[in-house]
Amino acid sequence: MISKIARRNKIKTRIRGKVSGTAERPRMSVFRSNKGIYVQVIDDLAGRTLCAASSKGLEGGTKTEVSAKVGEEIAKKALEKGITEVVFDRNGYLFHGRVKSLADAARKAGLKF
Repeated sequence: MISKIARRNKIKTRIRGKVSGTAERPRMSVFRSNKGIYVQVIDDLAGRTLCAASSKGLEGGTKTEVSAKVGEEIAKKALEKGITEVVFDRNGYLFHGRVKSLADAARKAGLKF
């Protein structure tokens, strides 16, 4: 039987083969830990992180509510840098719960993906 981590790595590798970010349309990558959630907007061609946001320092609410705040924050930072469109990289996680909350909040704040 395959472990959860090995399954996620297998899915992640498959996704990364298909999803790549450019300067015009960078990749928005999500990392989820037990305590927090982290997101960065990456230009894969240059190998640079253009902007990032995390739940560090954010207080109040459930993990899902905090994820929504992080989504709004990353959208605000990206729009300030002139990034309006991104490719969403769920990083092997299911598009549900905290990941979905973050994505919906980023869309609502003005990012297109």
